[in-house]
Amino acid sequence: MRETDGRREVLDPVRRRWVTLTPEEWVRQLTIAMLHERYGYPLELMQVEGAITVNGQSRRCDIVTYSRDGRPRMIVECKRPDVPLTQKVCDQACRYNTVLQVPYLLLTNGKQLVMIEIDYVKQAIRQLPEIIFFS
Repeated sequence: MRETDGRREVLDPVRRRWVTLTPEEWVRQLTIAMLHERYGYPLELMQVEGAITVNGQSRRCDIVTYSRDGRPRMIVECKRPDVPLTQKVCDQACRYNTVLQVPYLLLTNGKQLVMIEIDYVKQAIRQLPEIIFFS
């Protein structure tokens, strides 16, 4: 971390640049580190704040992870620690998923994690007990 013009900044290893350390950015950076160090997600297969268009409006996904063949695998929605993980947060990730069609969603506020698997064949959604490892 560093301080620039009175703002605290953190080096984002995915975007490879310094970003202002807001409460949501703190959660995003912790999540990136956890996915990479504990669950084996390569930094080069992550995208941070990638733009998508949902219902004609530009939106940004906090984190999207990709498979080795370049397909999106997981949308990660990060919230500040004081924002509860409600149905509204899940709905936001699901709206993004109408574009990306990933099999996994991860919701986090830094205190809680909700891992969701989407089975398109069975048209079923289920909550998983833990984060899946990169494969």
